[in-house]
Amino acid sequence: MNLMGSEMIDTTEGLLLHLGQCLPDHGAPICAIDTEADSLHRYRESLCLVQFAVRGGSVLIDPLAIKDLSPLGRYLTNATVWMHGADYDMTMLKRQFGELPAMIYDTQIGARLLGARRFGLGDLVARYFGVELSKSSQKSDWGKRPLSAKMIEYALNDVHYLLEMGDIITTGLKDLGRYDWFEESCIAARQRVLDRDDTKEEMWRIQGSGKLDSRGLAYLRALWNWRDGEAKSWDKPSFMVISNRPLLEWSTECAAGRKVALPHHFRADRVKRFHAALAAVKALPEADWPERAVGKRRKRDKDFDRKVDILIARREKVAKELDIEGSLIAPRAILESLTAGEIEPSQALLKWQCQCLEFADGSLSFE
Repeated sequence: MNLMGSEMIDTTEGLLLHLGQCLPDHGAPICAIDTEADSLHRYRESLCLVQFAVRGGSVLIDPLAIKDLSPLGRYLTNATVWMHGADYDMTMLKRQFGELPAMIYDTQIGARLLGARRFGLGDLVARYFGVELSKSSQKSDWGKRPLSAKMIEYALNDVHYLLEMGDIITTGLKDLGRYDWFEESCIAARQRVLDRDDTKEEMWRIQGSGKLDSRGLAYLRALWNWRDGEAKSWDKPSFMVISNRPLLEWSTECAAGRKVALPHHFRADRVKRFHAALAAVKALPEADWPERAVGKRRKRDKDFDRKVDILIARREKVAKELDIEGSLIAPRAILESLTAGEIEPSQALLKWQCQCLEFADGSLSFE
């Protein structure tokens, strides 16, 4: 049941009315938010649905129909918002409104700090409420209208339990003396999204490209741009043209002067543009080939490994005592960077993590 008696809000007027009903008598608004996009179905990802809940019920907000979403942006500015696995949803809200709600609490972070090893939304709903959520609409095309009854049910369930779950998690964290850890972690996660540069350059440097030489990188860059152009003209995600692994393999083959066998289903015009991209690389002066990314080579020896092992053993001892995953305190990669002197504890870890690892004074100890 919801406040307006309708599951979908699709006009600015309806949005204003609903948000007005959701304003508290005093204090900042508290709500739960989730989002759906069409990244699995379109070239350029769009915000397709906002799931919104307050204590009085849940509704769906349709960004594809509502011409002006600014009332929602204004409502969220000073709001306390509960989300689950919030990074993606925060990214979508930042892209839509240019800012984020004042405070965002993530039930996934809270559950992990309570010791949960299975912390998907479905896992937590089953754990706390004994309800099995359907996953049938997980990969649906949220850009299509009308939404099916199953999609509506799936979307509403994404926020229906969040506020009550947040109450349960908050109580548990306070009982264990970890609520401050939770708040610090959520504030840091929100800030990471605000600080992230979404216009990063050289997106063609995909995972695995570090193994290519400069010639191979020149081919990879050209083929990545070819694939991007094909996806854009087709209005489909780039992986539907071809995945990253073949791009790397083709770049290696081309750099070695070998022919590439393309999939048989490629249309003639797509094949023609592919070969045009290769020809452009062949004509490219060597001086214009991309440079290999040179990472800082870390000196590894028995003493380095010994120090890392000491930190990992300390982490695992504390994690066992707290009954949480060790990686939640500090991933191995960060412990290695700390040991190598590449970063300071205060740069890489939160205050509670430093305390767990006995880095409270900002210095490392390997005893």
